[in-house]
Amino acid sequence: MGIELPGAVPDEDLVRLRALLSEICERVEEERPGHFDLQVLADRLAIANGDAPAGGRPFLVALAGIGDEETFTAEHADNPDLEPLIGFTPTHGVNVIAMCNREVDHAVTAHLTASIMDIVGGVAHVEFHQSNLPVMATLPGLIATLPEAFGATTFGTAQLLRTWAAHPDFRLVK
Repeated sequence: MGIELPGAVPDEDLVRLRALLSEICERVEEERPGHFDLQVLADRLAIANGDAPAGGRPFLVALAGIGDEETFTAEHADNPDLEPLIGFTPTHGVNVIAMCNREVDHAVTAHLTASIMDIVGGVAHVEFHQSNLPVMATLPGLIATLPEAFGATTFGTAQLLRTWAAHPDFRLVK
C-alpha cells in the first residue's frame, strides 16, 4: 500500500514518524533516513494477532522520492495523471510493505498506513480485489477510483483505510 504525497516529508514529521514506530513496534531499524525495517506489534494498533505467531509482524516502510527520484518517477509512469483525481501530482510517497500475507498482516497494513497518514498527510493508494468495488464505492473517505483498465485501485483518506479494514469483506491485494 502506498501514500501519495505532494512534496517531501518535513523533518519534524519524520521525527514524529520515528516516535510512532517506536511506540508500535517491537523492533525498528532505520537503514537510512526514512527507510525502516520493522516488527510491528498488531495489538498496539488494536488488532488481534489471530493465528499468526506471537511477536511483531515484519514490515518495511520507506519514504520514496528522496534520493530515488528516478525510481519514484518510473513507478508512476504508467499511471494516469493523478492531479484531477486526487488534487495534486505526487512527487513523493510512503510505501508500506507487509513481508507476510496472513489476515493480520492485511489489517496491520491498513492501520499502519492510516497512522502514518495521520502524521504525514497525503492520499492512500489502495489496491483491492475487483469484486470489492461496490463496497469500496460506499465507504467514507473515498477520494477517487481509477478506471477499470488500471485495476481495482482507489485513493482515499486514513478514514477510508480504517473503515475498509473493519468491513467483513476486507482484504488487500498482495
